[in-house]
Amino acid sequence: MKKRSCIICGKPLNNGIMIYGRGICTCCEKRLINLEDTTDFYSYYIERIRKVIVQDVIRGEEINCRSYHF
Repeated sequence: MKKRSCIICGKPLNNGIMIYGRGICTCCEKRLINLEDTTDFYSYYIERIRKVIVQDVIRGEEINCRSYHF
């Protein structure tokens, strides 16, 4: 089984949150929660999530969008 890593920092994922099989470590999760939305780091985190998770969600869903579960 492949060792999972955080989609933000790339470190091994021992705990944290999982979204569509992709993980965000507890450290990055805490940083994201406490960031101001005007910082460069906030933009970086959002872009990483968009590239890694959102692409998987969109590919796996039907075009009519009725099966989205957020």
